[in-house]
This record gives sequence, C-alpha cells and structure tokens, in this order.
Amino acid sequence: MVSFGRISQALLRSSMIQTRQLSASAAHSHGEQTATTWKILSFVVALPGVAVCMLNMYLKMQQHAAHHVEPEFVPYSHLRIRSKRFPWGDGNKSLFHNPEVNALPDGYEGREE
Repeated sequence: MVSFGRISQALLRSSMIQTRQLSASAAHSHGEQTATTWKILSFVVALPGVAVCMLNMYLKMQQHAAHHVEPEFVPYSHLRIRSKRFPWGDGNKSLFHNPEVNALPDGYEGREE
C-alpha cells in the first residue's frame, strides 16, 4: 500500500511538471503570436493612417493659404503697450518674436500698408 502511494505521488508530480512545461511553452508561443500580430497591424494600419492624416492636413493648409488675406493693421491703444524696453535685442520685440505673425506697436515688419 505504501508503494502504491509513492507511485501515485511520483506520477502526480511528473504530470504537474509536464503541465507547467506545456503551459509555459503555450504562453511563450502566444506571446510571440500576439507581438507579431501587433507589429503587422502597426505597419499595415497605423502608419498608413498617420500618413493619410498628414496628407489631409497638408492639403487643407495649402487650400487655406491660397484664400488667406491678411487683415489691415489697426493700432489700438490698449494693445502692444511698451512701458519699458525689453532687455534683449532692440527692446521693442518680445523674446519669441515672429515678424510674420506678431505686430510691433507701429505695425507689422516689412509690410507696406
């Protein structure tokens, strides 16, 4: 009877070890398959999707630029007040001044109006 118990325990241990090995190999295989699937989806769906969005935005920007007319400069007294000079450059331009977008107190730079 003791030998039967030892044999059954040995069989039970060996079957548990085989089960763990099989589940580990199945999980490893599943992980590789999932990684491959997501890699394929990234290259086939995501990257072309981003490219289509970029093309759409570029075409809309081109269409907008063709119709865009700059508004006339109006020197409102409450805008662009300079109570003291900026400590850089000529003292009239802000640190991140963009001459195409930011107006100075007397108008935009380089435009004849």
